[in-house]
Amino acid sequence: MGIYIACFAIGYLIGSINFSVILSRKMAGFDLREKGSKNAGTTNMLRTVGKRAAAIVLILDILKGVVSVLLAKLISGDVNEAIACQIAAFSVVLGHTFPIFFEFRGGKGVATSIGVLLVLNWQIGLICLSYGIIMIILTRMVSLGSITAAILFPVLTVFIRNHYIATGFNYLIFGIIMACFVLFNHRANIKRLSSGTENRISFR
Repeated sequence: MGIYIACFAIGYLIGSINFSVILSRKMAGFDLREKGSKNAGTTNMLRTVGKRAAAIVLILDILKGVVSVLLAKLISGDVNEAIACQIAAFSVVLGHTFPIFFEFRGGKGVATSIGVLLVLNWQIGLICLSYGIIMIILTRMVSLGSITAAILFPVLTVFIRNHYIATGFNYLIFGIIMACFVLFNHRANIKRLSSGTENRISFR
């Protein structure tokens, strides 16, 4: 049990390091949570600070997911590796959304979830990432790509049985939990999608 608690703590604390807030303050002199959509994530970083800053944040947020899961696997010891990795995977996204270092006001965890998926199962991760990118290109709505890719994740766990970082525990329940959490974080976007008022990004 102690190992599982450690995996949760490590993931949550790593997730709580919100690079978008740190870099927006350093590079632009303001907290991006007070600008644009007021979300501490890559999309708002792109709109309020710029492409370079958004690219840096995207990479760092993905790495948070990667590092958390790999550390969980490293310290799992005699406990179930799959459970340890899943705990760290969820807690890092939780930390990104509700960061203890930044008044519990974070982002939606999409980039960090990408990092998590790519480590847990690179095949599922690449499929979800590719699908999300295609949806964003076709609709110019980041939220729609994120939401549909999140829903796709648990579906893929039913059909893809190999390439997991650790085995011994089913990933379907974890996939459903992660999808529901992403949907919860995008609840305002879902309302705007339903009303046809969701924001679109420009590729120019």
